[in-house]
Amino acid sequence: MKKIFVLSICLFLFIAKSQSQDKTQTKPKLVVGVVIDQMRYDYLTRYAERYGKNGFNRLLKDGFSLENAHYNYIPTYTAVGHTSIFTGTTPSNHGIISNNWYDKFLKKSIYCVDDNNYKTVGNNGVNGEKSPFRLYTTTVTDQLHLAQNMKGKTIGISIKDRSAILPVGHTANAAYWYDGDNYNTWITSTFYMDKLPKWVIDFNKNNKADEYLNQTWTTLYDLKTYTNSRTDNNIFEGKLKGQEAPTFPKDLKKLRAKNGNYSLIKAIPAGNTLTADFAKAAIIGENLGKSEFTDFLTVSFSSTDYVGHKYGVAAVETEDTYLRLDKDLADFFTFLDQQVGKDNYTLFLTADHAAVHNPAYLQSLKIPAHYFDIKKFKAFVLEVTQKYFNSKELIENISNYQLFLDKNKIESLGLDAQKVAEKLADEALDFDGIYKSVTAKTLQTTNFTDGILNSLQNGYNQKFSGDVLLIPYPATLTGGRKGTSHGSGNSYDTHVPIIFYGHGIKKGSSSKKYEIIDIAPTMANLLQIEFPNGTSGKVIDEVLEK
Repeated sequence: MKKIFVLSICLFLFIAKSQSQDKTQTKPKLVVGVVIDQMRYDYLTRYAERYGKNGFNRLLKDGFSLENAHYNYIPTYTAVGHTSIFTGTTPSNHGIISNNWYDKFLKKSIYCVDDNNYKTVGNNGVNGEKSPFRLYTTTVTDQLHLAQNMKGKTIGISIKDRSAILPVGHTANAAYWYDGDNYNTWITSTFYMDKLPKWVIDFNKNNKADEYLNQTWTTLYDLKTYTNSRTDNNIFEGKLKGQEAPTFPKDLKKLRAKNGNYSLIKAIPAGNTLTADFAKAAIIGENLGKSEFTDFLTVSFSSTDYVGHKYGVAAVETEDTYLRLDKDLADFFTFLDQQVGKDNYTLFLTADHAAVHNPAYLQSLKIPAHYFDIKKFKAFVLEVTQKYFNSKELIENISNYQLFLDKNKIESLGLDAQKVAEKLADEALDFDGIYKSVTAKTLQTTNFTDGILNSLQNGYNQKFSGDVLLIPYPATLTGGRKGTSHGSGNSYDTHVPIIFYGHGIKKGSSSKKYEIIDIAPTMANLLQIEFPNGTSGKVIDEVLEK
């Protein structure tokens, strides 16, 4: 009897282990990559007690959270962030060096996804003339398509075009973004298709945007309970056109005419709700997660960024937007459970960058913070070139804290371009606001292994970047003194949430330092496919069930 009992236990353990291995070795039916635009890591902790059980807290409870995850390059902008998440590498390799940048070959400033070789699908406007052609590496979504011999579906969704297009790479079945103003349509490009699917046409006809815009934005809870934020009316926040003060309530129906009509939905929490509505329609309309192949859906929630820019990190509007997003996420996760199956999908949630506290607010607390005067800096640079090289025609462009030299003019004057760059880098430090400066040559010949110069190096692309690269003081913004922005390599811009959840993912958390470029190789490992071809990140082994 004893032998039989022991054998029975062994058999039971063997079967249990086999079932566990079967569960972890099979691939999910659907992968969902959620990106929240401008979400700081501390929004998870700052509002934790106000979130419900089934949104962010569900992921934290049943998924695996990386508490010390960072971007490892400069600049921390939307296009660059979305690209780096899904390529597993930095601008030095993938080529998307900003949202907009100076193209030294075309001799003009360009936008990351503009492409007039394609036309708008969904209305008669021009906002669909887009493609990912400036992205030079593959994404994890591309690699999944290649691994499945172009089977399965890959779809990108966001209010912002760049946030829909860049995550799904070159082989996507579709990318959809929202065209506001007087159009009120989700659109795409002829890069993907010649006409909208019926489910998109039907969604546009349902006109949910009017339903959301013909309301008043009031706080979800009693305004007095928003103690994690500054007072509702303060000098550090922007306001909607037509408002006397940046306060609640906000009569959207009354304000929409002065704020871009349908485009106003981008700058309110309902923009996230509309995005979630469209994502659910896509899952149903495309039967995602229902075939023998793995599908991949990327969803970027952009309204958090619009709200953050206008009101700042510590505004009631920002807190309310995240509390409402939490409810949208809870509803979306429940929908995935019902439509795809709770054990059939893997999801990760992260952000494309974070944001700094309003510098004027920091200054009021005697914390060092700054505003950079671009106009004065440009004048300063011309004075330097006049003083040392007797010319004010040596600079072709100044943008994104980079100087682009006019190489033809420098050569015609018999000057050495490298010496000009070195002098400009040295002299730039005399300008109040510039904290560090290096030449492109230095970044090509020196290996910075850590710190902010390492981040600058990771963001430097030898083919596309400028000749002198600059870093301002910490907590520096350009422009007005309301709201906030981002773009630096400092922790307030780099520290973001990364949470994995669902099929093949352990429960837990880690305070080890990881980088945003580690997401793509981790998902590729989970899916047992080849990494994106420019990958420089690593597999986060501790999140995976194996």
